[in-house]
Amino acid sequence: MAQTTGLGRVSGSLLEASNGKAVPFSDVLFLRAADSTFVAVAQTTEQGTFQGAALPLGTYLLRVQDLNYQVLRRRFTLTEAAPSLNFPGLRMTAASATKLGEVVVTGQKATVVEELGKRVINVEKDLGSIGGTAANVLQNVPSVNVDVNGTVTMRGSSNLTILIDGKPAGTGNGGGAGGPRLDQIPASRIAQVEVITNPSAKYDASGGGGVINLITKKETRNGTNGTAAFNLGTKDKYSGSLNLTRKVGKATWTAGYDGRDVTYGSRGRSQQTALLGTADNPQTVRTTQVGVGREIHRNQELQAGVQLELPKDQSLGFSASMGTERNIEGESQDLTQQTDNGAVLRARGRQDLDVSVKVMQYGGDYRRTWEAHKGRELSANVGGVRIDATVPVVQRQYVEAGSGQTAQPGTRQQLDVIANITFGTVDYTHPFAEGKGRLEMGVKFENQSNVGSNKFGVANSETAPNSFQDDPARSLTYSFNQLVPAGYVTVQRPLGPKWNAQVGLRSEYTRISGSVEGGAGIAQRGSLDQDYLNFFPSANISREFGKEPGQNRLQLSYARRLNRPNFMQQMPLAIYQDPRSYRLGNPRLQAEFSHNMELGHQLSLGAATLTSTAFARITTNSIQRLRFVDTEATRLAGPGAGLVTAETYDNVGTVTNIGAEFSLNQPIAKWWRLNASTSLYRAQVAANAFGNNRQALVGSVRLSNNFTIRPTLEMQLSGNLRSAALTAQGRQLSQGSMDVALRQRLFSDRAALTLRVSDVFNTLKYRSEVETDALRSTRYAKDETRVGWLGFTWYIGASKAKPGRMEAAPQGGGGFGG
Repeated sequence: MAQTTGLGRVSGSLLEASNGKAVPFSDVLFLRAADSTFVAVAQTTEQGTFQGAALPLGTYLLRVQDLNYQVLRRRFTLTEAAPSLNFPGLRMTAASATKLGEVVVTGQKATVVEELGKRVINVEKDLGSIGGTAANVLQNVPSVNVDVNGTVTMRGSSNLTILIDGKPAGTGNGGGAGGPRLDQIPASRIAQVEVITNPSAKYDASGGGGVINLITKKETRNGTNGTAAFNLGTKDKYSGSLNLTRKVGKATWTAGYDGRDVTYGSRGRSQQTALLGTADNPQTVRTTQVGVGREIHRNQELQAGVQLELPKDQSLGFSASMGTERNIEGESQDLTQQTDNGAVLRARGRQDLDVSVKVMQYGGDYRRTWEAHKGRELSANVGGVRIDATVPVVQRQYVEAGSGQTAQPGTRQQLDVIANITFGTVDYTHPFAEGKGRLEMGVKFENQSNVGSNKFGVANSETAPNSFQDDPARSLTYSFNQLVPAGYVTVQRPLGPKWNAQVGLRSEYTRISGSVEGGAGIAQRGSLDQDYLNFFPSANISREFGKEPGQNRLQLSYARRLNRPNFMQQMPLAIYQDPRSYRLGNPRLQAEFSHNMELGHQLSLGAATLTSTAFARITTNSIQRLRFVDTEATRLAGPGAGLVTAETYDNVGTVTNIGAEFSLNQPIAKWWRLNASTSLYRAQVAANAFGNNRQALVGSVRLSNNFTIRPTLEMQLSGNLRSAALTAQGRQLSQGSMDVALRQRLFSDRAALTLRVSDVFNTLKYRSEVETDALRSTRYAKDETRVGWLGFTWYIGASKAKPGRMEAAPQGGGGFGG
């Protein structure tokens, strides 16, 4: 039948046949019935409704296309008498598992996506993080190393800025800021990890080694969606999470829970040789310490939030979370001491640590865009973190019967701290006309405050080992405050069809104050009082050599950065790590500054990507950790107590690190993807015990293989190796490990079963050496690193998932979640 002119109109809605929920963002095609010629297309809204207008009168075929569902067809006719039709509640039937299986391996994202100056780790694709933490995720990042203490270094520097969704969260590298450590943040919460090696002036100037941004999972689809996961590890290790998102109209509600209860065994040993006494009466003291311990980590956190879509391209969001952390650590120690060639004195020691932390985070954000001026954006956010921590450490020592040695009295050291971090930012982006670049500017303030006490007590008697008498001479209270207001401006402009440049300038003012009250001799160490204003320029220029952006790109960048010491490095608090060693802050410690330069090249050849980077970092006023023998504490401890050593921090000069990195992301076959990276740099340490700068080559290699054994079964085999690295007074020896993991998708990708074994050959260990004129020390630590994990994940709302549920799981920042 020939179509006639007129204005026809068709409307309707799509619903899921299984549960009656709306089906958003599906294509509705209107075809001419006679020959299936295309006439018009509409797309369903978030509420599942569609509308086709200005249709000529005639007979049509309505065809709904969505990869998640079977094709739906309806035949209808528009006439002069009935020019409008409505199809309410058309039922969509989910596609079969066979249909899903046909495309499950297409278009998969790599575990690590390389960009110049930035790496993005898609956590869902990284099977090596199953049952693990953010620290496990970072272990697969090229040029990043995570040591036995949870401290992260990049290109030899531990001066990193760690953010969560781009905001401060009280998370310090190794817990330095008082907040949760990276090894206490479950990987199940993280969708992506961004590692920016040389950030621009838009980012905080702190973090000379780079910026790590943990992007949490987010869900934007209509209805209720989320994930529920449970992981079981060998030898009493459990973790679970439940994350839900409910989107109704203009509001998106989120709620989540994360829990972790894991137990790890550990063992270690250390040997120390020290030269004591005087020139006329020198003494050589040798000590050993062999320990066996156990650590229990229990973490829980509740999160809730809402994101509101406001008129005129605006959005407003609020979020809050509350969490608790409990770390129980105990170690039994066998101690020996020998002075010159005298008798070997033996004793047994015991250290118990019970850390209790409460963390509350809150925040709000606002965003404004302009539809008529794409790229123009105004955003603001405010928030805060409150940390309440109690850390009691109990030390005891026992002697062997008949040895004639006197036992040292038991001690208890209890640290109580309340830390508050508040911040606020306003950022504005203004694009220039005709796509000629953009202007970015913003302001920020951040204030950190810590107040606490350090109570030291001595056991009353051996018959009452848990009763301690406070020692006022060694007990104290302290306060610390750091205020940093900042502002920045950056300009990005194309310089012709192939060139692009960006320049920026950031200014930050730092005001630090602190005091210590009580404790014999503490006043002589001084209080904190520092303030300084600094400017931090940045620039980069890039050149495209390929037909497409990013296909063949060369980029040169520069940025000036700084590293502010945290309050634990600056406050003169003696914190005993075991009966023979303690850590002491230095109130005279100052910030270090660095000049960072990168020259990077990225080449894409089909599906393969090769990234190479040459870098240099010149650090002035370098902060180094130093160890020395506390001769006074050793003398006061008496005969047989062993050497008492102390660690502190100091500014020791200028260091220059120069190196190169290479990374290859290569699909070998349809079922095999390879990611390989290597890093080699010259490390330099200034002002060591011998008075001269020391240099050494440090290298690392990482290799990750992802195999698609079947459309629903994946395997990952990964390994890493790092050479020895320099420290201020010695070196850390080489280390390496290998992991293997499997994931089986179940129930048409609505669930997944995972199996992972970390450190398959049990080779990961920590070894260090210290050598000065007065002290030689070696330390060996072996935590329980070979662990088997079995996990099960259920994807709530998974019936809406596109084929390959793992790629359709909750996302964050444009990445892949799950």
